[in-house]
This record gives sequence, C-alpha cells and structure tokens, in this order.
Amino acid sequence: MSLLTRRAVLAHGAGLALAANLPSWAEAPAPAADAFLADLERRTFDFFWETTDEKTGLAPDRWPTPSFASIAAVGFALSAYPVGVARGYITRAQAAQRTLTTLRFFAGLPQGPGKTGVAGHKGFFYHFLDMKEGLRFDRCELSTVDTALLLMGALHAQSFFDGEHADEAAIRKLADELYGRVDWTWAQVRPPSISHGWSPEKGFIRSDWKGYNEAMLVYLLALGSPTHPVKPEAWDAWTSTYDQQSWGESYGQTLLRFPPLFGHQFTHCWVDFRGIRDAYMRDKGLDYFENSRRATYVQQAYAQANPLGWQGYSTEVWGVSASDGPADISLQYTTTVGKTVKRRFISYAGRGMGLHDDGTLAPYAAGSSIAFAPEIVIPALMAIKARHPHTFGRYGFWDAFNPSFNFPDVRLTHGRIEPGKGWVDTDMLGIDQGPLLAMMGNHRGELVWQAMRKNAHLVRGLKRAGFTGGWLG
Repeated sequence: MSLLTRRAVLAHGAGLALAANLPSWAEAPAPAADAFLADLERRTFDFFWETTDEKTGLAPDRWPTPSFASIAAVGFALSAYPVGVARGYITRAQAAQRTLTTLRFFAGLPQGPGKTGVAGHKGFFYHFLDMKEGLRFDRCELSTVDTALLLMGALHAQSFFDGEHADEAAIRKLADELYGRVDWTWAQVRPPSISHGWSPEKGFIRSDWKGYNEAMLVYLLALGSPTHPVKPEAWDAWTSTYDQQSWGESYGQTLLRFPPLFGHQFTHCWVDFRGIRDAYMRDKGLDYFENSRRATYVQQAYAQANPLGWQGYSTEVWGVSASDGPADISLQYTTTVGKTVKRRFISYAGRGMGLHDDGTLAPYAAGSSIAFAPEIVIPALMAIKARHPHTFGRYGFWDAFNPSFNFPDVRLTHGRIEPGKGWVDTDMLGIDQGPLLAMMGNHRGELVWQAMRKNAHLVRGLKRAGFTGGWLG
C-alpha cells in the first residue's frame, strides 16, 4: 500500500522539521487520504455553490444561521467556482454565469459617502452587505482588507475565464472595472500606510496595516492598481515594521510570527510565493511560503506543548485561528494536569497561539495550511474527523469545536454541547470555508496559483513591491 513516506515529505519541503523518524500518525495510507480529501473538497465547494444567492452572487457570512453577506466570502466564492470546474463539479458555463452575475451585481451597486442606501465608497465596499439588496448592513465599516479579498476573487475569475465567449470577455472587463474604481491613495490617510477602513459616522479607522499579517494582499493590490496605485514606499513601510513586531523564534522555528494561522494563509490563497522574494525576505534567506510552512509547524508544536492545559490539543489535533467560540464568559476550568483555574471563554475572536486561546480549535485553521505542510495537515484533518465526528457535516467541517467546554448550563452564543465531547459550532463561516477550499485546490493541482500567475495586475503589484525570482522571471 502506498504511504506518505519520508521521500514524499522531503519533496514537500519539510525535511528540516522532520529530521527524526516520521511519527506513526503521519504514515497515512494514500488511498484513504485521497478519498478523504476528495470528499472534503466537494463538500466545501458545495457550501459556496448552494448557499450563495444565484441571483446576486452574495455569499452569507455564516450558514445556516440567517446572516448578512460578507464581501470577503464573495471573494472566496468567486475562487471556488473555477475549482468546481477543474474538479468536474460544475460546467465552465455554469461557473461563468454565476461569476458574471456576481460581478454585474457588484458593479451596479450604488457608491457614495452616505450612511445608508449605498454599498461602498471610493470603490471600496462595506464589510457586510444586506443579503437582499446588497446595501450596507447596519453601521459596519468600509473595509480595505475585505475589499481586497473580494477583488482577489474577481481577479482570479478574470485570469481563469480567458476564453472568447462573450460571457468570459464580460467577466474580464467587469473585474477590471471593479478593481480600477478603488482609490487606494484615498485610504492612505497616514501615508504611505493604508488604513484599516472608514465609516461615514467616524471617518477613518485610526489603525493602519502594519506588521506581518493577512494584509499583504491589500498592499499588493494597491501597488498593482492601474488607476490609483500607491507608491512602492508603501511596501517598504509595511515591511519596516516586521522586525519590531513579528520576526523571532517560536517552538524551534525562526520566522515572521502572527498568532492566528489565517494571517499566514489568506494572501497565499491567490499568490504563489514559492521562490519569489522581496527585499526583506532576500535578506532573511527564505520566502513567504517557507515562512508559512514554519508557522504551520509552530502551531502543531504549540498544540503538543499545550501550555494552557486544554482538552484535545495534541500533535495530531491542532489549529488555533479566528473562529466562532462557545460564549463570552469566565468559568472555573480544570486543566489536563488537574489544576483548577478561572478561564475566559469567547464567542468570536481572532484566536491564535497564546492570543484569546480558550481551547477552541478550528479545522479550517489546520486545513488551510495543506499546501504548506500536507504531511502534517492531512493526518490532522483525518484525526479531527475520526476523533470528533460531530464536527463534520453536509458541507464538511463545522467552523470550530472546543473539547474543554463541557458546561451544559451556560447560555451559548453559538453552537451546542455534544454530551461528553464538549462544544461544537452549528455554523459554517464563508471566510473560513474559503481558504480551506482554495488551498486544497492549490495542493491538488495549483488550481488558483496557476491562474493568478498569469494576472497582469498581480504581477505588477508584486514587482512594484520588489519581488524577484522564481516564476516572476
């Protein structure tokens, strides 16, 4: 029987991390792993195909709980459709029609500085939109990063749909239109950095995108803009904060650190960083892909060490990132070593190693690193499903689970208590399902990366940021 052997691990670039003998749990039979991934990929695709509004392209922030639309989830949905075509789940014509519907809808949404009756301003879109009309939901912010996630999906569609059919030509034109509308320089309220966002009630958010996190895609898109580009010093300012805030050692790895795993994953859903480097990474002797691979191993090591004594954390079961959680409450908790302490549990948070870690694990957190370290991610996903079958459903993994939260009398914000097994979510989040599907596509055929390497806007942004080498030529 074919196994995930040491040679396969080395081929995936994990030799240094696995210098010792492979643990038994990493020796997963390949046919079983392939069948598992094929099933998970199909279920996760179906989440986007079946929950997204076919008349507007709006994707819900969460399902099945009724919710507003998330523009970031729409971006991931746009990248889901080409994956579905490649796998044979839907036809190219079906994918083109859904994509064209989505882009036309967004191109037609009203923009302006008003508090209501609009979907965005200066080309940016509000973080959340009403699921029916696509207008600003409540008093949410105009989000630079969520707009960037939406645009990455649009540009992926632009590169994938490269045929002569009128629908595909229209997709390419609309992607250019939406991208060209965004005035990135307007968001540089404290230049050269880019603000997190803006609202008509309070103006610009006081925080700018600095340090190493998911906002690499914000700067790459801003640099690559054909209409309102920021200057290259914006990237220099961005990376200048790395040493102070992010670079260091953690669990035997030297890397750019960011506690939640999603910060190491989101930009990578669309950008193949293998072998290309900016000035900062050339100086460090690695690329961002290798950095994310190291971050994945750090997360596994953190779960193995389990410094807070949570139930269920292990070498096989790990993954702390932004996700739902059980409730906002402080309770007495008995750790795995028998110590009773007061712990704060949280409903939703940008969880990470040592950051809002309340024992909640998110399967997508491990899963979205599959392209970086499949030799530990695939066994982790299989172990989660095997040991915690209540975490798996119609569309794959529910958003999160917490084996430590066994408090049946607490009023929950999300999810339910599985008797004897702790809390499990009863929702799936589009912004979490999205990177899982995209990175499974990249692992099994480079489906997103292959298209995006051809996108002139992305290539322009990378080169203006100073990236050289590899596939950039």
